[in-house]
Order: sequence, then C-alpha cells, then structure tokens
Amino acid sequence: MTKDYYQKPSPQTQEEALKIAKSIQRPAQTKEQTKLIAQGIQQGIDLYKRQQKEKARELNKQRKKLAKQKEQIIEQDDQEDQSVIIYQPHWLPWSLLIITWLVIGIYYTLVK
Repeated sequence: MTKDYYQKPSPQTQEEALKIAKSIQRPAQTKEQTKLIAQGIQQGIDLYKRQQKEKARELNKQRKKLAKQKEQIIEQDDQEDQSVIIYQPHWLPWSLLIITWLVIGIYYTLVK
C-alpha cells in the first residue's frame, strides 16, 4: 500500500525537454535515443524545480522564524516599557514658590 508521490511532469516541461533534446541531436541518433535524452533532460528539470521549491520553503521558514523572534523581542520591550512610573513632585520647589508669594504679599501690604 505504498503511495507514489511522484508527480507527472507538466506538458510544458515535456515540450521544453523535447526541444532541447532535438536541438542537441546527433545526425546518426535514433528517435528512441532522442526520447531517452529528452526524458533525462525532463528529469533534470523536475529535479531542479523540486530543489528550488525546497529552497523557497526553507527560506520561508527562516523568514517566519525571524519574524517570530522580532515579535517576541518587541513584546518583551513593550512589557518593559509598560512598567508603572510613579512621579512624586519634590516638596522644595513648591514650598519655595509659596514662600516667595507670601514674602511678596507681605512686602506689598507693608509698603502701601
């Protein structure tokens, strides 16, 4: 019950392989030999396409992995930035301001 996962080559690939085989055909070469050469070229094209698909898949996996890592880093930075900062103003500037206004008020009331 083994399944054959081999996909049949597309008609474009078959035509392309046949064109290449005919273009390199020798004068004493038979049609059967040309067909065998075309099959070999076709297998090479299929192998090349499979390799390119695998490379594309691997690059896609790496791209997704890097994107996830960047998201995690951004989330960690956001969590650090969300820490609560409680700002309590210092009492000295406010007390100096109040004292200054009191002194100015007393000065104006005494002078007038």
